[in-house]
Amino acid sequence: MRPGHIAGPRDPGDAWVDGDAGKFWGKFGSAGLLVFDAGRGVLLQHRAVWSHHGGTWGLPGGALHEGESAVHGALREAWEEAGVPREKVELLFTSVYDVGYWRYTTVAVQAVTPFAATISDPESPALDWVPLDSVERLPLHPGFAAAWPGLRRRLH
Repeated sequence: MRPGHIAGPRDPGDAWVDGDAGKFWGKFGSAGLLVFDAGRGVLLQHRAVWSHHGGTWGLPGGALHEGESAVHGALREAWEEAGVPREKVELLFTSVYDVGYWRYTTVAVQAVTPFAATISDPESPALDWVPLDSVERLPLHPGFAAAWPGLRRRLH
């Protein structure tokens, strides 16, 4: 299946959840893929202006399907949105942000074989490999901005 191609009806996980800590996307939680390449930096997605926190930079990712692991969901979403081939990355670590009724998992992977990211979804008007020292200079998705310092430390 080509990147960006989603077969079948919309998944029931594609919904907002709301609670005391706020409103979040993904009935079963969400996950994003932090792809690290020692020579190029990290792969970031410029979010479409119509999306939540549109116009910011963050990780390819999205809502998990019911029963789907965060690692599988992040890899699936990154394939759909950015053409990240799972056979060319290796798991480094996961990091979880949990508010009780919703959780977001950052799945960090290392590119073990170089690949070209592919804009394959209207959610990604741009993709770029950003050197670690330049990430903070971009207008970041607020959740990613808060998590980035800790994630960066773990990449070293």
